[in-house]
Amino acid sequence: METGARLWAAGRGGRVTLEFDDDVKSCAALVHRADPDRFMAVMAAPVAVRPVLFPLYALNVEVARAPWVTQEAMIAEMRLQWWRDALQEIAEGQTVRRHEVVTPLSQVLTPELAAMMDEYVAVRRWDIYRDPFEDEAHFDAYIDHSAGSLMVAAAQALGAADKDVVRDFGYGVGVANWLRAIPDLEARGRIPLLDGTPEGVRALAQKAMERLQRARSTASSVSSEARPALFSGWQAEWVLRRAVARPDRVAAGDLAQGEIRRRLSLMWAVTRGRW
Repeated sequence: METGARLWAAGRGGRVTLEFDDDVKSCAALVHRADPDRFMAVMAAPVAVRPVLFPLYALNVEVARAPWVTQEAMIAEMRLQWWRDALQEIAEGQTVRRHEVVTPLSQVLTPELAAMMDEYVAVRRWDIYRDPFEDEAHFDAYIDHSAGSLMVAAAQALGAADKDVVRDFGYGVGVANWLRAIPDLEARGRIPLLDGTPEGVRALAQKAMERLQRARSTASSVSSEARPALFSGWQAEWVLRRAVARPDRVAAGDLAQGEIRRRLSLMWAVTRGRW
């Protein structure tokens, strides 16, 4: 791996050199505006990983907000389909559409990772409508394919990482982020939890904590090259522990770290190489 603003990565045509060009700068600006936690995590990681992580996290911003920018379900469906089509172009080795996020993304994702990310986009259709999750399996699939697949793609784009281990960690991080978003989701008329009672919230947070800890118990399955992709989950354990101890904090929106704690905890995680 090179130092500076370049990184060798597995792209569509084999190993390619990635640079912090204007497209990646646009991706970074988008993440900075819309996802400050992931922006901080990338900026705390080695400089060389930024051309890989910023396009992926910019994709996440675009896909996550697509269902919310319109009240018309059909238009929202079309927005998500646009991203599925772009990923299909990457997966099938077609000529990839010119776009400030898609273009650098095509240099980051292997065909296999691009194909995996199709379901990552597809599950966000839940956000368009007001139907509750059908059951626990439906909820788990939503978290696994959204948060989990994003983390797998980010990790494996950087280096060797066991998919199941990263998915466990991604589930824990995904649930932590989901619990933080509950007040906003409810304000938008969604039913984000299968069981919103204190007991139900505690059980979900505990389950997420167990999967997070299971991933950490096999940390050696994630290479040092891939590890920066997991720094974005640095707050998950803190959030989940607070939700287990006091489930009422979820509805109250009391799961955010103060700015000083947030920055110090990230630096501690990065310095220790802990995820």
